[in-house]
Amino acid sequence: MYTFRTIRAAILAAEPPAGFPFGGALSPERLPELRAAPHLRALLDEIRARAGRAAAEPIPPLPFALWRLFEDDGTRLEFERPYFDRRGRLLALALAATIDAGDRLIAPLEDTIWSICDEYSWSLPAHLGAAAGPGRTGRRTPPEAVVDLFAAETAHALSETLALLGGRLSPWIGYRVRAEIERRVFQPLFHDPAHLHWESAPMNWAAVCAGAAGMAALLLEADRERLAGMVERCARALEVFLEGYGADGGCAEGIGYWQYGFGYYTYFAEMLREYTGGALDLLAGERIAKIAAFPAGVSLSGGCYVNYSDGEARTELASGLVSRLAARTGAPAPALAGVPSLHSDDCYRWPHVVRNLIWTDPAQLGRPTPDGTVLFDHLGWVVDRRTLSGAAVAFSAKGGHNAEPHNQNDLGHFILHVGGESLLCDLGAGVYTREYFGPQRYEHLHNGSAGHSVPLIDSQTQRAGLEHSARVIERAALPDGARLALDLAGAYAVGGLRGLTREFTWAAQPAQARARLTLIDTFAFDEPPGALEEILISLHPPELAPGRATWRGARGAVTLSYDPARLRATTEAIPNREHSGRPIVVQRLHLALADPRAAEQIELTFDVTVS
Repeated sequence: MYTFRTIRAAILAAEPPAGFPFGGALSPERLPELRAAPHLRALLDEIRARAGRAAAEPIPPLPFALWRLFEDDGTRLEFERPYFDRRGRLLALALAATIDAGDRLIAPLEDTIWSICDEYSWSLPAHLGAAAGPGRTGRRTPPEAVVDLFAAETAHALSETLALLGGRLSPWIGYRVRAEIERRVFQPLFHDPAHLHWESAPMNWAAVCAGAAGMAALLLEADRERLAGMVERCARALEVFLEGYGADGGCAEGIGYWQYGFGYYTYFAEMLREYTGGALDLLAGERIAKIAAFPAGVSLSGGCYVNYSDGEARTELASGLVSRLAARTGAPAPALAGVPSLHSDDCYRWPHVVRNLIWTDPAQLGRPTPDGTVLFDHLGWVVDRRTLSGAAVAFSAKGGHNAEPHNQNDLGHFILHVGGESLLCDLGAGVYTREYFGPQRYEHLHNGSAGHSVPLIDSQTQRAGLEHSARVIERAALPDGARLALDLAGAYAVGGLRGLTREFTWAAQPAQARARLTLIDTFAFDEPPGALEEILISLHPPELAPGRATWRGARGAVTLSYDPARLRATTEAIPNREHSGRPIVVQRLHLALADPRAAEQIELTFDVTVS
């Protein structure tokens, strides 16, 4: 990362090019090319349709009754839905007014901007903390000037709206946007020597907040000396963000938070590079290339990804972001079916959509992710993909520790993927509430080890904390698959547990259109435990037969074989909700060991077949 001296020199010498910050892609002379691009047609249609609805419908209110729900009940979605709907209106109206160059949408766009400027706080109630209420002390800034993810994102979105349409908007709009960003973001972030909490957080917050605020500064701040200091402060937070990545480039927070954090890092990096004529380039270097390669490493098939921690199994990656990183770093790109929908991100984050329009390389669309094994040494993950009879099958398992960002107690957990579905799966993120990020976090099925395919020892689950970690014994790519062996004794706090190893051996058999995973758990106790069982997690109901359980998907199946003389199988269907609030039913298979001994070994065989 650059020193302040280098940053200041580059900022003072900068002559931002015409068309900054969009590289001229949204200039009037290039708009016909954009409007005619076949790969953008569906997205442009969605933008126009959403803008049309926004022009005809009232702006959703954000009353105090919704604001207080998080404090009263711990729920978030009721406030966040209209909050993000307003950001969707802003995005669609601004882009449609730019792309189609008519004035019909200017008035509803101005009203939307004015309403966003009227909001009490651009921060979400969930991010204000315990000291937010009236009469409470301990805050450096009032609630209306808290710089969280969404306050910074709002500042950036409004700044780029002015960059696109400032000359067509009322001067009052430009004046108010600048004043609100100064009051809500620039002053609390850049004019206090005490740093905000996220400036020392090696995870997505540091990159999103610093990247979004930094882009707003590059667009709005005319005083070069002040701007140099603003950029330098953002750069220091981005250094901290990169500390969250090991030498393998892996993101412990998962693919969704990789896109979120490293996406904003990239958007800021490219704007800074353009502003300084290439003098400051935050995407240079081997470390950045490895981080850029993470999505290809965890791609399974059909838009599905390894989704440990608070991730989602199916993610539409921003095609503009992936295209730009492939071009700038040479990183392999994951499979991209096409340009994501306007509605694929229910937060309507501005830079994803705008960069999808101007950065997407059609040559990157429709390519499959190549077969092979990827080992993430720092994370303790293994991912192996194979194509069998035209269908993708994949295996992944993880070590790591139970204090990762967006942690779930999941050491030794694994995924089996067949033809676009993870038949043995990771549940990913649950519905975000106050309790979800509070002391009750691991009581949630998504987060505790009871919601993962790991052992249950004496009815005890894994514990949270850095001291509860997995040690990698062996990790290897094989000609036909992969192998991973873990010491998991440290994941539990069970008295008398002296040893626990979990061994995975995964091998594909292309000629038979099948693959096999052999899992062996070896336990050592001071004395026999009262109970010992294996848990297996799916969203597909298992079909049971003596010594067998089968999970069936659209393109194949996973069949488990076990010793029925020693293991008793029972199932439970648990109603739950995924992150968006959509109902799901979690299928949990228990394999309870009869009369466990002090020295015990359980072997499970999973045959993956393609239909």
